[in-house]
Amino acid sequence: MLKTFKIGGIHPCDSKLSKGASIEILPLPAKVVIPASQHIGAPATVIVKKGDRVKAGDIIATASGFVSANVHSSVSGTVQAVDMQKDAMGIARQSVTIAVEGDEWNETIDRSDELVAECNLSSKEIIDKIAAAGIVGMGGATFPTQVKLSVPSGKKAEFLIINGVECEPYLTADHRVMLEKAPQLLAGVRILCKALEVDRAFIGIENNKRDAIEHLTREAASYPGITVVPLKVKYPQGGEKQLIDAIVGRQVPSGALPIDVGAVVQNVGTALAVYEAVQKNKPLFERVVTVTGKDFSSPKNLLVRIGTPIASLLEYCGGIPETTGKIINGGPMMGRSLCNPEAPVTKGTSGILCMNDKEAAREPDTPCIRCAKCVSVCPMGLEPYLINVMSRKKMFAELEVHRPTDCIECGSCSFTCPAHIPLLDHIRVAKGEVMKIIRSRK
Repeated sequence: MLKTFKIGGIHPCDSKLSKGASIEILPLPAKVVIPASQHIGAPATVIVKKGDRVKAGDIIATASGFVSANVHSSVSGTVQAVDMQKDAMGIARQSVTIAVEGDEWNETIDRSDELVAECNLSSKEIIDKIAAAGIVGMGGATFPTQVKLSVPSGKKAEFLIINGVECEPYLTADHRVMLEKAPQLLAGVRILCKALEVDRAFIGIENNKRDAIEHLTREAASYPGITVVPLKVKYPQGGEKQLIDAIVGRQVPSGALPIDVGAVVQNVGTALAVYEAVQKNKPLFERVVTVTGKDFSSPKNLLVRIGTPIASLLEYCGGIPETTGKIINGGPMMGRSLCNPEAPVTKGTSGILCMNDKEAAREPDTPCIRCAKCVSVCPMGLEPYLINVMSRKKMFAELEVHRPTDCIECGSCSFTCPAHIPLLDHIRVAKGEVMKIIRSRK
């Protein structure tokens, strides 16, 4: 029987329209806009100025705290500006604008396709190279990878879990990486194991990606300690706590982290980036992005330089369909509506989804019928209907005991609500307000 997590979950249509589309390299844009903040934590400190010439792979902003990440130029050219530019959410962030002039890379980067599987570096040396390369979680969370690999004193990693689930509907970037970059991915997994000083790694893949399961299982046969684990299709299995439960049957307690049950979770895209950083000296300045939607004639998976305008991806795929009602940065469940198509691709951009008018339209909400469906599907064991009501009434002080901060914002509650109540919208508000209360006590 296929494994899966125990609490909650739903089964939205996966709509993997681009799963058969091989990764294509997007042509370079005329300019890129690279934000200094593309990660959870403190924004990086910009170290270049207008008029400076840079190459792809040159550092342009340095990490400014323990939880922060370096930022590198994704192109060669001249810095046009260091100023505030709007991101995909319309929020102004300090950014570096670079006019593209050719495609010259930093000389230390190995651009050959030769696989370098053996790594002779120590754990600390690996983590230092990952930090220098500015690698963050590529599944969307964008947590600095070197921080995740730095196990706190008194805790111990027992195993590594690689997230190849990609349970978000429509998105297929990770699927294509597993099919097209398996040797490099597995070498990256082994490097991560060495960094954590563990000898076991599990790659979790849902059963709607049987080709990836079969391919990686064959490739992993020559890597002792790496096991491919087929999983039942269920959303949101890509959540860290859900994936740990599904693969090893351990529950991460409320307020705890995966390391508290001996686990460290990394995305397949992150593992690939780790291989490229450690073995090829290549910083994280490009990533695979899915561009998709039911009204695209040919949805694609594109290898894109960080800082490329999202509009360039859409144009390459035939332009925004006339029927588009909403453009989503990410997938339909956890993605956010895009308010600025000229915003840049960042390290956390996993997909761009054009939803047609019918899909994008929200049904008018009606009174709650007390069916408790939202409770039954919540993967964190919360009571979404109650948090929603208390949030609307601004009862934030009383809300803390109901654990809104445990919400992973998967959207399962809103998806299943027969009254079409935007539960997640109000839970997000509650989560933010309760976190403010908790921080004020500290």
